[in-house]
Amino acid sequence: MTHLHLTSPQADALRSGTPLLWLNPQYQTPAAAPARPDTAEIYAAEARLVRFAPVLQQLFPELDASNGLIESDLLPTPALHNAINPLGGQTLIKADHALPVAGSIKARGGIHEVLCFAEQLALEAGILNNIHDDYRQLLQPAAIALFNRYEIAVGSTGNLGLSIGIIGAALGFKASVHMSVDAKEWKKTRLRNRGVTVVEHNADYSAAVAAGRAQAAADPFSYFVDDENSPRLFMGYAVAALRLKQQLATQQILVDQQHPLFVYLPAGVGGAPGGITFGLKALFGDSVHCFFAEPVQAPCMLLGMAGSAGNEPVPVYDFGLQIDTDADGLAVGTAAKWVCDAVRDGLSGVFTATDSQLYQQLLQLKQLENLQVEPSAAIGCAGPGMLSSAEGQQYLQAHKLDQHMDQATHLIWTTGGSFVPDSEYKGYISKAIEKSNPKVS
Repeated sequence: MTHLHLTSPQADALRSGTPLLWLNPQYQTPAAAPARPDTAEIYAAEARLVRFAPVLQQLFPELDASNGLIESDLLPTPALHNAINPLGGQTLIKADHALPVAGSIKARGGIHEVLCFAEQLALEAGILNNIHDDYRQLLQPAAIALFNRYEIAVGSTGNLGLSIGIIGAALGFKASVHMSVDAKEWKKTRLRNRGVTVVEHNADYSAAVAAGRAQAAADPFSYFVDDENSPRLFMGYAVAALRLKQQLATQQILVDQQHPLFVYLPAGVGGAPGGITFGLKALFGDSVHCFFAEPVQAPCMLLGMAGSAGNEPVPVYDFGLQIDTDADGLAVGTAAKWVCDAVRDGLSGVFTATDSQLYQQLLQLKQLENLQVEPSAAIGCAGPGMLSSAEGQQYLQAHKLDQHMDQATHLIWTTGGSFVPDSEYKGYISKAIEKSNPKVS
């Protein structure tokens, strides 16, 4: 087995599905991240999203208020803070569960990648002369006819598929989404209602991605969006850091050595949390501390980050785990190697949580802050509690943060939820109530 930076107790906890906080021993070790991209690409991605804003505003009326920019609110959550944060400071939510158009954290990255491809085709075909043209020309018949010659394909557990499928179909591309066995039926239905072809696989995320990748490789008019190996996706996700910096400044929230920022990011294959972490570290340096959050049955990024530079990530199956989780957006067996090699030195750690914890946190978000999220999106709420553990205190002391916790900001990054049908969400709440009030046998 590939060498992993794990202690024996940590390995035992992983095998037994016991929640743990793993601190990254390769944090702040640049050699551990040999694939680190150029930070200038974050600003290039932001500029592209601005160029396309008039197009998106016309395609999606819900973007009128933001003039075509896809962004979520930064919400103060005082009641939730009192319930989950024993560390002090303040707790906020970056509400990507309510991102417009695609309804999840995947919206920025997925939409950015499709826009990259559309821009490339339009420039090559002369529909756009240069990047300073009026991009609303891409809504004209000539552009739509061009895009309709191509297929956009992706493999997904659900939310990335929604992101790619919705924007692809809206621009006129043929769109197909290869969905893993974990994908929710309502997400498949939503895609089909948008004219997207859904290819169902009775296998996990990695198998769905492999099938989609193989099909696209056989067709010169098919473009595959690869969440495991895509700088375009990654930089679209990283743009969130620029937007967050603006929101923090607007709310007069300081981020510096005396006012540290702790960010808790749900992690599946790693693209979205990896990109956001990359962006945050580029902007805030050692003043921001990023932790990934994963289900105990699918800790693929923990295993990926615990590896060494250049090594293939270890699948969770090697630890006897079977991805048995209701957190479908995080139900991934093997991490993205490229992402691990891009941000391994910037990640502070990873914590895991049980599905029972997810449902408890989902219920708290609804009862305390009236926020409706998917189980995947609730997992970050465990972050402050994990950081108050013995291992968390070790991290705070090692980085001389314990004396600044009264001035710290804890940011829970949510993932999906706004598109969840009412009947589905009621099922989540029922399960949450059931798990919080177990029957006595």
